[in-house]
Amino acid sequence: QVQLVDSGGGLVQAGGSLKLSCAASGRTFSNYAMGWFRQAPGKEREFVAVLSSSGRFTTYADSVKGRFTISRDNARNTVYLQMNSLKPEDTAVYYCAAGTHTGRRAYEYDYWGQGTQVTVSS
Repeated sequence: QVQLVDSGGGLVQAGGSLKLSCAASGRTFSNYAMGWFRQAPGKEREFVAVLSSSGRFTTYADSVKGRFTISRDNARNTVYLQMNSLKPEDTAVYYCAAGTHTGRRAYEYDYWGQGTQVTVSS
């Protein structure tokens, strides 16, 4: 089992920045690819970014490419999502997830955080 705890969400104005964190405990964190997803009210959960277990491979959704950066610190068992140039359409609950593959689909991930709310005002 892997336990994930998301944090760092909040209210920010458009154009601002936030950095989300996801702290992991349990099984060896460095063995897992780590992803971020988000879900806005009335919408399906969507892929945001993923980082391979080694940290060498990343993929981003087109909607966040160039604005968001995913990173990990295996010594701290933590994955981060730096979000810059935020837009109102980025408003959602953000979830981190751990899996064995660097997929874009939620079903490919085995463990999930509880989510952290990000609200971007215009």
